[in-house]
Amino acid sequence: MAQGAAVAKPPPGRTRAPRRHRTGATPRRLPYVLIAPAVLLMLGFIAYPVLSVFYYSLQHHNPTKPWRNGFAGFDNFVTAFTDDPQFWSTLGFSFQWVAVEVVLQLLFGLALALLVNQTFVGRAMARALVFSPWAVSGVLTSVIWVLLYNSQTGIARYLADLGLGSYGTSWLSDTGTVFPAVVVAELWRGVPFFAILILADLQSIPKDLYEAAEVDGAGRLRQFLHITLPHLKDAIILSTLLRAVWEFNNVDLLYTLTGGGPAGETTTLPLRIASIAVDSHDFGYASALTSVAFVLLLFCSVIYLRLSKFGGEDK
Repeated sequence: MAQGAAVAKPPPGRTRAPRRHRTGATPRRLPYVLIAPAVLLMLGFIAYPVLSVFYYSLQHHNPTKPWRNGFAGFDNFVTAFTDDPQFWSTLGFSFQWVAVEVVLQLLFGLALALLVNQTFVGRAMARALVFSPWAVSGVLTSVIWVLLYNSQTGIARYLADLGLGSYGTSWLSDTGTVFPAVVVAELWRGVPFFAILILADLQSIPKDLYEAAEVDGAGRLRQFLHITLPHLKDAIILSTLLRAVWEFNNVDLLYTLTGGGPAGETTTLPLRIASIAVDSHDFGYASALTSVAFVLLLFCSVIYLRLSKFGGEDK
């Protein structure tokens, strides 16, 4: 355009308004539309079964005795807390089982993670061996340990050949040895879980922190206490919480190895619930026990996260 040329102006009364970008409703709702199928699936496969358990916990529901079915109110809960001595014994063993397993798995998992985090020849093979038990299914793990604990062909037989025991000893049928035996079997499967999570977090720690600590004269122990552990705090809290819930609900290994025996020595609350539901078909009472277990786990999880200050900054 030539200099000095007049700029065309819009006629009076027809002033052009500035153009605005319209934000329609569809872009705002698009994320919700995309996650709707997943939410519906979660409601169908999680919420509905949970609500069904709470519903049946208030019912007398036994398919083999339909004439007794009907609304029970809180009778099932009263029976659990006052008239069922096995409830308290199985609940106590469940907490004992969780405490022993989680603590030992955390300690061994942390040690293995620190070990395979070092640089040495054959580290890749060592990591594969450490993590391999986690890839084995629970049923196959149970079968492996059933064979290892077999009194005729397992570990006890070889120890007897060395003069370290007597022939025919069954560790899974002796009340004095059954608990350590099942603890060792579950450790073999659970330790890699902690090792995997902790190793992943170890590799994210900046090397500069350790180099600065060495310059300041800090030894290995001080580096571990003041650098490694604080950095692993959230990973340890989360892994112990998840593992505690899983161990509390453990059924497959204990059921396959001992069936809850001998004399109910290894019967956890979930194993007791499974027995009531599958063997006795008393789904109302089993649902009540399941509801109690759900509330206990939820309460303990909330308290644990609050006390541990998960996700918060250390002061």
